[in-house]
This record gives sequence, C-alpha cells and structure tokens, in this order.
Amino acid sequence: MNTDELVAIDVHTHAEVSAKGAHALDNDLYAASSAYFKVEGERKPTLEEMAAYYRERRMAAVVFTVDAESATGTPPVPNEEVAEAAAANPDVLIPFASLDPFRGRTAVKQARRLVAEYGVRGFKFHPSIQGFFPNDRDLAYALYEVLEETGSIALFHTGQTGIGAGVPGGGGIRLKYSNPLHVDDVAADFPQMKIILAHPSFPWQDEALAVATHKPGVHIDLSGWSPKYFPKQLVHYANTLLQDKVLFGSDYPVLTPDRWLADFAKLPLKDEVRPKILRDNAARLLGLAGPDPESRS
Repeated sequence: MNTDELVAIDVHTHAEVSAKGAHALDNDLYAASSAYFKVEGERKPTLEEMAAYYRERRMAAVVFTVDAESATGTPPVPNEEVAEAAAANPDVLIPFASLDPFRGRTAVKQARRLVAEYGVRGFKFHPSIQGFFPNDRDLAYALYEVLEETGSIALFHTGQTGIGAGVPGGGGIRLKYSNPLHVDDVAADFPQMKIILAHPSFPWQDEALAVATHKPGVHIDLSGWSPKYFPKQLVHYANTLLQDKVLFGSDYPVLTPDRWLADFAKLPLKDEVRPKILRDNAARLLGLAGPDPESRS
C-alpha cells in the first residue's frame, strides 16, 4: 500500500454482510441504527463493494466485523472472510478481526491464528454489545496478552452506541461497559499494546481525552459522528496536544466518508494538523509509515 497516493485512511469501517448472505446484526437492530444514523444509500455493501468504494475515493480502510455472538446469538461475518477480502484488495483494505471475549481459550487461539495466517493487524471490541468490562482480568486479559505479544492494535468502542438506540430497553445493550476509563486500566496493564478509543466518547469525552493524553499507546478515532457535532474540547485537543494521536474514522456504512470529510473541512484546525488526522497518524500506527513522533530524539 502506497500511503503517499492516498487521500485518507479510514480506521473504522464495518463488514456487515457475508458473501454467503449472513448479516452481523438482527433486522431490528439494523433498522433502529439506520434510523439513528439517518443512513443514506446502501447499508449492507459487500466487502468487494467496499473495496471498490474506497478505491474510487483514493482512500484505504480498516475493516472488521463485531463478534458478539454470546450476547446476541447472531454469528459475525467470519474474520477469515474479512481478511481474505483485504488480501485480495491490499491497495485499499486493511484487515482487523473481532473475537468475543466469552469464547475464552478458543478466542486466544483464534487471535494467534488470525495474526499468523491471515495478517490481521488489530482487533475490534465493542464492550456494550459484547457485554463485558474491558478491564475484566479473568475474561479478557489472556486475549490482550496475545495482542501485545503480536504487536496487534486493540480498538475499543467507547461512549454511547447507535446500536439498540430507540429499541425498547436499548435492545438489552448497556452503555456502562464503554466508559473509556475501563480501558485506562488495560493501557496501564499492557503498556506496549497500541489502543484506539473509537468515537467521540459521549458522555465521557473528557475521560477519553485524559486517557489518551496520559497513556502514550492510546489513540482516538473520530468515527460515528459528523465532525460538526464534535465537542469543543475534542477539537481543541485534536488541534494541539493530541494532534499525533487522533485518527480519521467514518463508521461506514452508517456514516459515509464523503459526509464526514465535508464537515471535517469546516473545523477550525491548523493546516498542518489535517493531514495527520486524515492519513499520517494512521499510517504510522498501522506500520505503513515511520516511527511514532514520541520515539524520535
């Protein structure tokens, strides 16, 4: 992948449908989240359609499923299928995986295999949907040990979620699991593991900024929100203290990069900060570019 030819790297996109037709969420959750996000256009593109979409825009995209089968009863889009699509489209797709922590030792074995055999670069966790606290030592720490050992990135959903919004009882999804302060424990216990806090972390935005400022390995992606709704303190930190640790993410297909970028262009950011957020920070974090600025003498 030649990052110099890319306009941007989107670090947060979802594979929502398998080539065999299986979907990552049930119909009620799909419908509710589509209404919440006011989705425009195709909600369930195939992986090949995603590759073509990003290639047309001269962008790369990190792509993953969410494995929450223990909580939802719905099997995820297979991680292997996501990784194989990325291998077939290496100019635009970057494979992450997702493993349900409740799979226990099986998840640990799968993580090693996905990294070694499929070139997976990171793992997506959605604590609210998967129903676990990220700092649950008994449940998740063996899995994090593999991630730290293999140099894989851990991407955690943080803050409110559009999944379950408007459904009675929120579809049983509990927001408490996605407070970024739970990930602060993980960052302290696994200091060499690179972590991404996904989304503006409403209602815990200040907590996310504190964790990312305090822990060198913690980054923030800006997915799931139109930039015109970003909290002021998030924009301020992205423009100053965290300018090397904030990443462009859209949450495609619920939010398109076209819409996101149009609103991003209106933010009061320094000219030299924009390419960092859109491409350079992600390229470095994903190992597609040079070292972290903090490691330079």
